[in-house]
Amino acid sequence: MEAGNQLVPTAPIRSASEPILCTRVDSSGSGSGRWKRVVVVGGGISGSIVAKYLQYHADVVLIDQKEYFEIPWATMRTTVEPAIADKAVINHADYLVNGNLVVASAVGVTETEVVTSDGGRVGYDYLVVATGHSYSSPVVVDWNLSLFFSANLKMRSSSSVLIIGGGPSGVELASDIASNYPEKKVTLVHSGSRLLGFIGCKAGNKALEWLRSKNVDVLLEQTIDLNSLPDSNGIYITSAGEAIAADVHFVCVNNPLGSSWLQESVLSDRLDKRGQLMVDEHLRVKGRSNIFAVGDIVDIHERKQGILAQRHAAIVAKNLKAMLKGELAGKEGKEVKLGKYKPSVAIAMVSLGKKDAVAQLPFTTMSGFLPGLIKTREVFLRKTRKLLSV
Repeated sequence: MEAGNQLVPTAPIRSASEPILCTRVDSSGSGSGRWKRVVVVGGGISGSIVAKYLQYHADVVLIDQKEYFEIPWATMRTTVEPAIADKAVINHADYLVNGNLVVASAVGVTETEVVTSDGGRVGYDYLVVATGHSYSSPVVVDWNLSLFFSANLKMRSSSSVLIIGGGPSGVELASDIASNYPEKKVTLVHSGSRLLGFIGCKAGNKALEWLRSKNVDVLLEQTIDLNSLPDSNGIYITSAGEAIAADVHFVCVNNPLGSSWLQESVLSDRLDKRGQLMVDEHLRVKGRSNIFAVGDIVDIHERKQGILAQRHAAIVAKNLKAMLKGELAGKEGKEVKLGKYKPSVAIAMVSLGKKDAVAQLPFTTMSGFLPGLIKTREVFLRKTRKLLSV
């Protein structure tokens, strides 16, 4: 076991506090025998896919602050439908069967090692940064599931609900509550001039029309100070001075990028003004031949969506396989032909209750039952779980 790290071989995951010996990771920092070590930092959708695809081609170490992957586009629905909670989270051990898991946060990176929050150092030959957006979640999956059920209990026992944020998560949560509990008073407060600002105006307008048809009170161009949320009196004051009475609130605003841990690292000069990592056409961090980045943290000009993060992961996994194969064939140091990532516009789809959705397609925007058939039934749960073979 490397000093300070909780290395969990991918047998059934045990308590995060229990240190477990790992036979394929040595303290020297490089992979044992002929295996090169690939360290993946971040266990979201893109990091999980890279780790899964490479686990039989390299000595793979996944560093994540929790023991599981959380399907972000499904977790909000668990507030209304807790029955899907166990499908919305996937233990890393369920798909990473030939690699190692370090349960910790990355706090720095050197030319050869990733430094973790528990004082550990994990050496790498290749590094993949996939830390996306920063948010806190329980380490153990059972703790996370208990939060889902607690949120559902609070929502069901309330007569009024406040949702802060009018992006896809906020709109979907508001629509789910309005559809399942029409007797509840639902208020949505959004800082922007329209809902769903990441896609076109028509989609946002359709979502607004749908919510208001379900008696959701939507307040645009207003904010609520998250640092002064009420403890018990249930009165929330907006930036426009409006008072909102609500028994429970849910915050659905964007979290900051998960790149602060890189600011004092060897990659600090590769961060742009937004905190994104600058990458080349192969998704390598610019100026680095053995470090890649995937997902929301990269500076590619496109929507930040799960489907695009999956495409990033597929390209990086393919490129790393080619590089690893070249080294095994004795071609180390020679140029290996790498695949290129082409930015693209993915279909944007936001569910509206159980049956409807609004979808922005390349040439049109549509809403109603037809796009709802595609997304709302399982919120792409089955497709995502199949992608990780679970």
